[in-house]
Amino acid sequence: MMQTLDYLKALLAFPSVSSESNLAVTDQVDQWLQDLGFVTERITWTEASGVTKSNVVGRLGPASGCGLAWCGHTDVVPVDSWSFSQADPWTAHVAADRVYGRGACDMKGPMACMLAAIASVDPAALKRPFWFIATADEEVGMLGARRLVSDSGFYRQIVSADTPMIIGEPTELRVVHAHKGGRTLHVRSRGIATHSSTGLGKNSNFALIPFLQEVLALHSEMESAPKWRDERFTPPTPTLNLLLRDSNSGINITSCDSGCRIFFRPMPGQDADAAVQRLLQAAADCGLEAELVFSSDPLDTAADCEFVSDLHRLSGNAAPTTAAYGTDGAILTELSQVAVIGPGSIAQAHTDDEWIALSQLDQGTDLFRRCVQHWCT
Repeated sequence: MMQTLDYLKALLAFPSVSSESNLAVTDQVDQWLQDLGFVTERITWTEASGVTKSNVVGRLGPASGCGLAWCGHTDVVPVDSWSFSQADPWTAHVAADRVYGRGACDMKGPMACMLAAIASVDPAALKRPFWFIATADEEVGMLGARRLVSDSGFYRQIVSADTPMIIGEPTELRVVHAHKGGRTLHVRSRGIATHSSTGLGKNSNFALIPFLQEVLALHSEMESAPKWRDERFTPPTPTLNLLLRDSNSGINITSCDSGCRIFFRPMPGQDADAAVQRLLQAAADCGLEAELVFSSDPLDTAADCEFVSDLHRLSGNAAPTTAAYGTDGAILTELSQVAVIGPGSIAQAHTDDEWIALSQLDQGTDLFRRCVQHWCT
């Protein structure tokens, strides 16, 4: 029987950066699930870039009933730098109670825990179904989760039973019952490039100035107005962020193509769409092109609901909390019982020496096993 570390070492060997195909790692997860007795479903698509992606959903145990679902993702963030010299990012290295490698924490470590946990459970003991979901492209807009919702027959069965779901992201095994959502807008200003000495051009940046004043006003409002605050979260505001872009590289050239990107993280009950419409209207008033390119909802499961309470009791850790980041749970909103819990710390995710503690892997595997037994046996 494969153990948690065996699964993790094998998963880390797949360089499944979101911009590349994840077919190889999904094929491997699919094969493991089938070896464990799962019935599996594949959802495969080709993106506009020509890259093929795939999700796998597996069911173990009876076809009907509530049971439990677990969701994780196979993609990882790029390796723009890697400071851990003992091994490359695609080779697991174990040292001083840590496993190093890209995705060790986010989130191939948690996935390895769930695989090892279910491998230790007798399938004949399952009285209700256990569902295992591995999505693509969580790191770049939860695109795999969106395909799951639109294309998966197994997911429809999960929804129809209102199955409790664990999102296995790293939380140091503390239950996260709510997290922020997200909105991203791209804004573009077009001008006319000429030698700046002629005075004949049209500088695209000048049209941005009044629009950016509106962005600043919204940012100030989000940081101060009570309707944009939720003290359950740290920080308790949507933390609007602004990135500026100018294609011009010469001080004596009139800029002809510039713009900005805007991202904020709404919390439950906040009217994020009204803020988006406010920005879109301001862009139109300034003669700019603007587009909403990403939207996800906050996760908001009641902290005192039975599912969260049971998960908290099984974990034995501190009280349920909230998170400022987002997960696939932002897309799986048809389910009323969703919580985030997994081994590893978000502080180690996406770092240039990403790692997860062996002790967290052991505790995570044990917790996931007890969760399957609690909800499925």
